Amino acid sequence: MVGQADNQDSAPGIRFASDSPEATRRLARLLGSACRGGEAILLSGDLGAGKTCFIQGLAVGLGIRAPVSSPTFTLHAQYAGRLALNHLDLYRLDEPAQAEPLGLSELLNAPGAVLAVEWPEFLAGEAAGDCLRLFLSHGGENERGITAAAEGERHRGLVERWRDLIGPE
Repeated sequence: MVGQADNQDSAPGIRFASDSPEATRRLARLLGSACRGGEAILLSGDLGAGKTCFIQGLAVGLGIRAPVSSPTFTLHAQYAGRLALNHLDLYRLDEPAQAEPLGLSELLNAPGAVLAVEWPEFLAGEAAGDCLRLFLSHGGENERGITAAAEGERHRGLVERWRDLIGPE
């Protein structure tokens, strides 16, 4: 796993290359450890890019012991830990209006919880603003590229705490 800091002042970010699912989960576990509650993490990428794998590691960092899988058919799963995890998978939606019954406004910025959304492009503009956007891409059989871009003060702080936990590569 190789990490490189991105030097953008307006949207601090980090880029990583992961060479295995375990490395992806480790990065995500460290991100979960840096969360304080109220974060919104939006994960984009092609099918099989590692979004659910990343969320599994995130859950461990949040102190969640239950197995985490993608809630593709239920759309929303909630897990209890040091911080709760609200996990949305919006892949099966045809249009943003179908996300309304999920109560997204209550899930966004919920104290004591972290919101992780797979396929956030199916959300209406509600999630824009203060969030951490993750872009996952295929780099080979087990290799993945992960780019994280923070939007808003809360999530810029999250990226800084995450960098500190990752340490020098």
